[in-house]
Amino acid sequence: MARHLEGKVAAVTGGGRGIGREVAKALAAQGAAVVVNDLGVTVAGQRETTSPADDVVKEIKASGGTASSNHLDIATPDGGEGLVNQAIREYGQLDILVNVAGILRDRMIFNMTIEEWDAVLNVHLRGHFCTMRPATAHMRERKYGRIINFSSNAAQGSPGQPNYAAAKAGILGLTYSTANAMQKYGVTCNAIFPGAATRMTDTIPAGRMAGAPSSSDSVEGSPMDPANVPPIIVYLASDEAADVTGQVFGASGYRISRYTHMKPDRVLMGTGRWDIDQLFKVFKSTLGQGMEPARMFLA
Repeated sequence: MARHLEGKVAAVTGGGRGIGREVAKALAAQGAAVVVNDLGVTVAGQRETTSPADDVVKEIKASGGTASSNHLDIATPDGGEGLVNQAIREYGQLDILVNVAGILRDRMIFNMTIEEWDAVLNVHLRGHFCTMRPATAHMRERKYGRIINFSSNAAQGSPGQPNYAAAKAGILGLTYSTANAMQKYGVTCNAIFPGAATRMTDTIPAGRMAGAPSSSDSVEGSPMDPANVPPIIVYLASDEAADVTGQVFGASGYRISRYTHMKPDRVLMGTGRWDIDQLFKVFKSTLGQGMEPARMFLA
C-alpha cells in the first residue's frame, strides 16, 4: 500500500485524544514525522498532571513511525512558535499543520461569563492564529504547505454554545483568508467539520442536538469512531491536493461532504436608496420568501 506522506513533517494540535489522536496516528502511518501537541487539559480547559501526547508518540513509535511530543500552550504566541520551531529543529521543516485543539465552556448566551467566552475563543480561534502565523511564514519561504483547520457545524448555530459557535465560524473566515493569501506560495488551507464521539460530544445533553453521537467509550469500529475522520485529512495533506484550497469538508461516520460557500440566495434591486415604506411593502413577498431558520446539518 502506498504511503502518501512519505518524507513530510506534520504538527497536530490537540493530538493526544479523540480525533486529534487518530489524525496524528494516520499521518504517521502514511509516512510523515509528526509532532504531537497536547497541553493536557480537561474538556473545560483545566490542566491535568500529564499530557496524553506522550502516549500517542509511544503508539506511533511502536508501530514503526516517527513522532515527538509537544506540551506547549498553542493559545499563546510562544506556544505556537514553539510548536513550529520544534518541527523544524527536529525534522528540518514543517509541511503540514493540523489544528484540532479545543475546549468547551457551554452556557446559554444570557448566562455566559466573559471568562467562559474568552477561554473558548482563546483556545480555538486564537490558537489557530498562533500556530498558523509562524507556520505560514515558514511555508511561504519553502513555497509549500498544507494547513487543515478544525471548524465545526456548530458554526451554523449550535444552541447553548455561543462562544464555541463564534470561534468555529471565525476559523472559517481565517481559513478563507489564509487560502486566498497563501495560494500563490504553494500553500493550501482548508477546514473540516468533523463528526465523531469524543470527550467533547459526551458533554452534549441528550436531545439537545439531533444526531448527537453516542458515548465515546463505546464507539470503536462504529460510524462515530474518531478513526473515521482522518482519511480526508491525509488527502488534503498530500501533494495530490495541491489545487484544493479554501474549502470546507465534512467527515462524519462513513460520509465525506463538501460544503458550499456562503452566497446570496435572493437579491432585491432598487434604482436608488431604498424607501423604508416601500421596503416594508415588498419584503415579505421578496426577501422574506422561503427563509429557513438557522439550523445545523450533520457533517
